[in-house]
Amino acid sequence: MSVRPRYASVVLDVDSTLCGVEGVDWLAQLRGEEIARTSARLTDRAMNGEIVIEAVYGERMALIRPTRAEMRSLAEVYRETLAPGAAPAIAKLRRAGVRLVLVSGGFRPAIAPVAKELGFEDTDLFAVDVYWKESGEYAGFETSSPLTTQNGKLQIVLKIGLERPTLGVGDGSTDLGMRPGVDEFAAFTGFARREVIVRDADLEIASYDELVRYVLDSDQNTTTPHTNFHE
Repeated sequence: MSVRPRYASVVLDVDSTLCGVEGVDWLAQLRGEEIARTSARLTDRAMNGEIVIEAVYGERMALIRPTRAEMRSLAEVYRETLAPGAAPAIAKLRRAGVRLVLVSGGFRPAIAPVAKELGFEDTDLFAVDVYWKESGEYAGFETSSPLTTQNGKLQIVLKIGLERPTLGVGDGSTDLGMRPGVDEFAAFTGFARREVIVRDADLEIASYDELVRYVLDSDQNTTTPHTNFHE
């Protein structure tokens, strides 16, 4: 007798959740130490909820202006830093009938290759597009994307109309922002542990093995290690 998963749908963040890199900060490192420090500081403040993401998204892109070739290199970094156990975990959840989607404020051209390798359809990847001139020089980004704003992930989750119950998984404040649109939110701490996010999450998950155990646990009344439910 098969066991019904705890969740019908799982929404995964990408940077520092599916893969161990913050894409914008990796690109910033190509522009020298000063820009790298500035980008990392802005990212950290945004992910901790100290500033809204729309206050820094355009600023970072104007500083970095990534080329098409650099974005292709970032795609390789995403592949190389895939979270341990993520590929088999995603496959196992799919076999159990769980729908998985990727919702990221990162760059679609860099994320799409690894997403495809993991079996995600184009329609199950939500990220920000980047544009280039014919020469490959930077021409801009998708400024109309809700994912460049603090509440953008919530907008996307509500728009998708995922089957409930739904679990959201991520490491930063923009991920936590989807909480009103999902049934539970898990702070993923396998790459970065942000105390302010863990505090306000429903539970903490540190690995993809834990994620699978929690979603597919046959005992619906049990919890995984790191669970942090609030009264």
